[in-house]
Amino acid sequence: MAKETAAQRVERIKKEKDGLKVLEDIYVYAVLGEAINPEDIDRFKWYGLYTQNRNLQAEDDETLYFMLRVKLPNGEMNLEQIQAVANISKEFARGTADFTTRQDVQFHYITVRDLPAIFKQLNDVGLSTVFAAGDVPRNVVTCAVNGIDHDQIMDVRPLVEKVNAYFDGNKNLSNLPRKYKVAISGCNKHCISHEIQDLSFTATKVSDTKILFDVHVGGGLASNKQVAQHIGYVTPSQVLPMVKAVTKLYKEYGFRDNRRKARLGHVLAEWGKEKFLEVLQENINFTLKEQKVQNFTPYKQREHFGIHESTQKSKSFIGVAIDSGHIGADGLFKLHDILKSYGATSIKATTTQNFIVQDAPTEQAQTLAEELSKAGMVYNPSPFKARTLACTGLNFCKFAISETKGLAKELSDHLEKTFPDFDEPVSISVNGCPNSCAHPHIVDIGLIGCKLKVDGETVTGFELLLGGDLKGEQSHFGVKTGIKFASSQACEEVEKLIATYIKSDFTNFGEYVLAQVNE
Repeated sequence: MAKETAAQRVERIKKEKDGLKVLEDIYVYAVLGEAINPEDIDRFKWYGLYTQNRNLQAEDDETLYFMLRVKLPNGEMNLEQIQAVANISKEFARGTADFTTRQDVQFHYITVRDLPAIFKQLNDVGLSTVFAAGDVPRNVVTCAVNGIDHDQIMDVRPLVEKVNAYFDGNKNLSNLPRKYKVAISGCNKHCISHEIQDLSFTATKVSDTKILFDVHVGGGLASNKQVAQHIGYVTPSQVLPMVKAVTKLYKEYGFRDNRRKARLGHVLAEWGKEKFLEVLQENINFTLKEQKVQNFTPYKQREHFGIHESTQKSKSFIGVAIDSGHIGADGLFKLHDILKSYGATSIKATTTQNFIVQDAPTEQAQTLAEELSKAGMVYNPSPFKARTLACTGLNFCKFAISETKGLAKELSDHLEKTFPDFDEPVSISVNGCPNSCAHPHIVDIGLIGCKLKVDGETVTGFELLLGGDLKGEQSHFGVKTGIKFASSQACEEVEKLIATYIKSDFTNFGEYVLAQVNE
């Protein structure tokens, strides 16, 4: 009998027991302390759990530790939720906590025996890990200043809530071919990166009285590296029906025989847009509208840093940068206390591992922002700190080749000190493996973890990618340069790149790096 493939194994596991049903087993494992069935470990993903790397684990420590991902609907956490997440980090996760590019928060060092207590603490404050991972719809991402930004195109919060409600724990959607990522944006800066989503809706004003949503499908990175394709426009009331129709199409026709070709984009690539639209039309009772495709903001200008007057009376919002999403228990406790002392009540995570304070009293916004900066949460970040992303990395991720979080901080700190007067936006990604969790293909400077020989010894390091950008139909992915270096040389290599640009005749860093790969 032929050995089953990875795809066959996963499909069998899902068919034999739905991922949602593993919750009962989690509680049994937690109480009895029995060895966990490896197939249940796969199902744990439906509750946001992944086994973590043993890299930082003592040799005599046989504990099975997990990473736990918590969904933040609309990217939001209020004071009570911030306090709860901080408490969980301190009590159960050795002080770890990181914001992700899907507006979630992640912990490490989680044990099964602690999950009942963790789930209760999350549930008590209205948070959940259901569908935070697995072959399911993931957290719907949206603009972190939507609803409070004077320049927004439309307040899409009610739409996001409706789609999240449709997805949330939906048993009919607990067995998709692979993960499924949806985004809804009313932002005039297009900060949700629609180009790399499976399905996205971007508000556009087509007249003084009419707003439509630009629909894109099939975007992604890693094995599904392609820019999403525009398929037409829908009205606000058609967003949820369109979500249901595309999701149904994906569930029924998505490929299940190869995990690396199982995303929605693979269906689009195999069928072509014409057939995709024909099948889609069978599941909707309206016709997609045709309009001129709108222009989109370049990726590294899609940000909301600094202090801005809110649409809420006497309130301001504050865009803050942290080190590649890493905040930890100490940072969360400080954040909670600072917000509370100034009368602010909530934050929203961004898709670039940063966050926005939602409702700072305007008269005290400057002082509040300065307090946050003293705590390492900077409202006026350097170009290097502002847009440097990093994945989980070797310390915790089983797929990583190189460590990332610490290096990302070291790199941004080094560049700040070396180029204190540099004021042009630059996007950087430090990615521990080729899986693109930190989006190295869409930034100016992408580092992808690899192994290489240095003086005859194999060491961990990175390969350099240059020239990525998202800008609607003008988007382009970064190109591998063939340049590889040890992790210890990363700061020096990136410094040389910036220094050479400064001495060149170029006046735009994005154009400069693109020219390097096009030579």
